[in-house]
Amino acid sequence: MLLKDFGLEKIIHGIVPANKKWIEKAQDRTGRLIMPTRALGKLHDISERLCGIQETLKPSISKKAVLVMAGDHGVVAEGVSAYPQEVTGEMVRAFLKGGAGINVISRQVGADVWVVDMGIIPKLDPALLEGGQWLLVNKVGPGTANLAQGPAMKRQDAETAILTGFHLAAELFNKGVEILGTGDMGIGNTTPSAAIGTVVAGATIEEMVGRGTGIDDEGLQKKQTAIRRGIQVNMPDSDDGLDILSKIGGFEIGGIAGCILAGAYHHRPIVIDGLISTAGALVAHKICPTATDYIFAGHCSEEPGHRIMLNYLGLDPILNLGMRLGEGTGGALAMGIMEGAVRVFREMLTFDEANVSNKESA
Repeated sequence: MLLKDFGLEKIIHGIVPANKKWIEKAQDRTGRLIMPTRALGKLHDISERLCGIQETLKPSISKKAVLVMAGDHGVVAEGVSAYPQEVTGEMVRAFLKGGAGINVISRQVGADVWVVDMGIIPKLDPALLEGGQWLLVNKVGPGTANLAQGPAMKRQDAETAILTGFHLAAELFNKGVEILGTGDMGIGNTTPSAAIGTVVAGATIEEMVGRGTGIDDEGLQKKQTAIRRGIQVNMPDSDDGLDILSKIGGFEIGGIAGCILAGAYHHRPIVIDGLISTAGALVAHKICPTATDYIFAGHCSEEPGHRIMLNYLGLDPILNLGMRLGEGTGGALAMGIMEGAVRVFREMLTFDEANVSNKESA
């Protein structure tokens, strides 16, 4: 599948809603399992949604992967991060070595971790790096421009970022991956993410903007100012996902949006992580609202705007553990819960199978 032969219009036309008939069939089976009605709460919602996505009463998410999208951001020049920009490339190396939080949690749930250079400043050669076989170099550019001064990227670059994410996720699905988590790495990336949330969800900057990597009060003020200026200077169209991404987004955010569209196109569940992944989900939603049927919110971040973004998308987070690391950690951790939901649905006996008396009809 060549990117030039597979544009956004074709993708959008190929996305259909999750199958409600299969969800109804799954609900019927849930109602016959040997337990009080829906006694395992949200686990039933998860398994039934997976049945609708995969169009089966035998859903499977045993083959898991996480795509960690990495990109640098010109808005760092505004003093919006507590960490220097060099950390982006350094953390990519840590991911490849298998020593970061996302690696540890992914090993726990049995997920492969792929790292994608969507647009970091350093030039990394996979052949020269420990664990380089897990690095996919698809650099759209050496970091975005400063969104507080003008557009973060060209509209064409925004589309390229989305199509790259779509293509990479589709390749994994074609190799048998059944569930995909989205992760991120990029110093300063909570700033464009909060900007996207402000524009799309209609919240105030004060409601949306958090401390990211742990900035102090002065840094928080700089971050809010940068976002306010970026929205005023660029005037993104709140109904145009590509316009939003190009003016106030990031290359990795576009890649995440592409992953989500690929999940919807290929009928595979996508588990998003925190603020940055959800910014990608907002972009994907603006491009194709139906894609939201295929998204699971892994957790709710401590970043204040994340809950607002999830509410806008109508997504209920699986976990709420006070996490704010990013990388895809919340989504990966939630995969274990989702697998438990699938096992309950597939392996628990029905009342008839177990020869257990069901509720008496009134």
